[in-house]
Amino acid sequence: MADAVRLTLKTGREKSLLRRHPWVFSGAVGNVTGDPQPGQTVDILTDKGQFLARGAYSPQSQIRARVWTFNPDEQVTSDFFHRRIQTAISKRIPLKLTEISDAYRLIHAESDQLPGLIVDRYGECLVLQFLTTGAELWRDAITDALADLTGIKDIYERSDADVRELEGLLPRTGIIRGNPPDRLTISESGLRFLVNIAEGHKTGF
Repeated sequence: MADAVRLTLKTGREKSLLRRHPWVFSGAVGNVTGDPQPGQTVDILTDKGQFLARGAYSPQSQIRARVWTFNPDEQVTSDFFHRRIQTAISKRIPLKLTEISDAYRLIHAESDQLPGLIVDRYGECLVLQFLTTGAELWRDAITDALADLTGIKDIYERSDADVRELEGLLPRTGIIRGNPPDRLTISESGLRFLVNIAEGHKTGF
C-alpha cells in the first residue's frame, strides 16, 4: 500500500471526530495533500495539523472519509483487518448466539470499527458485502482473514446494495471461495428457514 496522504479539515470541523464519530463529510474538508485513490488510507488532520484519525478516502461520496482508527500508532495493513475481525468474533462469543441459531451477523460495519463491511454467517457459509471504497480496496485481505479465523470455506459476495453507486462502485455478486449453494437452510430457536443467498433480501435473509 502507498503511504497515507493527508486530509485536512476546515477550522472548527474536528468536533465530531473528537467525539469519535467515524465519518468526514465533504463539506468539512479543507484540502487534501497528494492524490489519494478511492479507498486509499489518509491521515485526517485538524487545520493546525493535529492528527485526528486514519481513514479510507472516497472521492465521489458525500462521506469523503470513513475512519479505520483513531490511534496514530496503528497502521492500516492486512494485519489490521485480521485483528479487527478477530475482535468482532470474540465479542460475539459471550452472547452465545450459536445456542439460538446457526446464522447471525458476524461483522456490522461501523459497530465493529470496519466501515462498509457486512458479514453474515449462515451455517458453514459466509455472505459478504463490501459497500465502500475502503472495504473494496481491502477485499482480498478481509476475505483471507475471515477464512482463516472462521475456518469457513464457502464464501459468497452480495455487494449489490445501492449505496455502492454513491461510492462510484459497480454492483458485484457471486462466489468468492468454495462452492456455496444458492439456497441453504438455517435454524433459529427451533425453527428452520430457507435462505436464498444469491437473490434474497440484502445478504439473503
